[in-house]
Amino acid sequence: MHELTLAEIARGLADKSFSSEELTTALLARVKQLDPQINSFISVTEDLALGQARAADARRAAGEGGALLGAPIAHKDLFCTQGVRTSCGSKMLDNFNAPYDATVVAKLAEAGMVTLGKTNMDEFAMGSANESSHYGAVKNPWNLEHVPGGSSGGSAAAVAARLLPATTGTDTGGSIRQPAALTNLTGLKPTYGRVSRWGMIAYASSLDQGGPLARTAEDCALLLQGMAGFDAKDSTSIDEPVPDYSASLNGSLQGLRIGLPKEYFGAGLDPRIAELVQASVKELEKLGAVVKEISLPNMQHAIPAYYVIAPAEASSNLSRFDGVRFGYRCEEPKDLTDLYKRSRGEGFGAEVQRRIMVGTYALSAGYYDAYYVKAQQIRRLIKNDFMAAFEGVDLILGPTTPNPAWKLGAKSSDPVAAYLEDVYTITANLAGLPGLSMPAGFVDGLPVGVQLLAPYFQEGRLLNVAHRYQQVTDWHTRAPNGF
Repeated sequence: MHELTLAEIARGLADKSFSSEELTTALLARVKQLDPQINSFISVTEDLALGQARAADARRAAGEGGALLGAPIAHKDLFCTQGVRTSCGSKMLDNFNAPYDATVVAKLAEAGMVTLGKTNMDEFAMGSANESSHYGAVKNPWNLEHVPGGSSGGSAAAVAARLLPATTGTDTGGSIRQPAALTNLTGLKPTYGRVSRWGMIAYASSLDQGGPLARTAEDCALLLQGMAGFDAKDSTSIDEPVPDYSASLNGSLQGLRIGLPKEYFGAGLDPRIAELVQASVKELEKLGAVVKEISLPNMQHAIPAYYVIAPAEASSNLSRFDGVRFGYRCEEPKDLTDLYKRSRGEGFGAEVQRRIMVGTYALSAGYYDAYYVKAQQIRRLIKNDFMAAFEGVDLILGPTTPNPAWKLGAKSSDPVAAYLEDVYTITANLAGLPGLSMPAGFVDGLPVGVQLLAPYFQEGRLLNVAHRYQQVTDWHTRAPNGF
């Protein structure tokens, strides 16, 4: 059963080929057997899962249906889950049991999904390798000596290892798409505001967005259907109708205009990945798409702008973790200042501390205009580049990452080298656009992804193109040895 996709599970449950309880029991046993190799879970919620599975079976027996009813899911460990540890991969929240469900968790539970547990992640979603977690690094199932990408690396590794068919992730600068590319999955970052952020512990509030990770575009469509929608509790949620994403999967690509930014193919991109991108372009052209070169002239400024804006917002968001109200508190503080200093110094890891310091500096008097305001101006220029490009094309295509997965520890001493791995993904977050990564081949036995970007609220178009591509290729069907 572990080889079934989410769509196949939905059909199997509807046909009564197996029950949700049988499926859940089998997958929990698989997690127990295989996850010690990859460390993709922080918490496994066996009792909760079996209770939800039995409830889903009862709902089906009573005549209720639904594609997600009885299907398994695991949540990235920054989605608050009532009564379950929600740690953000940090010592700071190791003892925090959420008192409520995030909107995404509540919506999927209402649809009948079964929560197997909470997945490992870079601490407070800060990282590109899933090495900064308090609970240890996650390993890539395709090669256990390599990283799975981050920050949603635990979610990606769990699906890639066939521990379950789909997971939730979050994407602040590529944290769904980049690990999807490095583990041979399909990962979707929706338009900013499409999926509620309420109950999703914040890293950078103007950039964070929840989304699905799965093996196929069809599965992502099913999961996004359950996640998306307006939420009055989230001030950044947009009241926009949610289309039936599955209904448009098989639409024709005849005449679809795809843009290839020339800036994507310069120095820094592994030439073997460039070849795979071009091969995917040829497949889409066979399906009727028309491809032309475009330009995104301000892309070169994206990384410096992002690494001012995101740490600045993190500095503000993480100030609430002070050792007073909840989370980690140091032992025997001498006074209030000592409590703050040691609780934060002991509770946060090195990467989180680094970004808090950078963000605090960028927001400080005398530097705010020089750094933060300038970065926001560049952000607007990047958005304008996309708006101009979408006047002439329907989608933008390129590599998801400049390189395949690197070895564990290879970039630990050079944070900037790791930041550069996000060069193709962060622009979508700065502009708030939807983006999708889909499997497109292998380099040295490691997966490579191709990224698609679309205008606002055109997730259906991304899923349609990815699904049609997956009908004529088999990259997404391949599984790592041993899993």
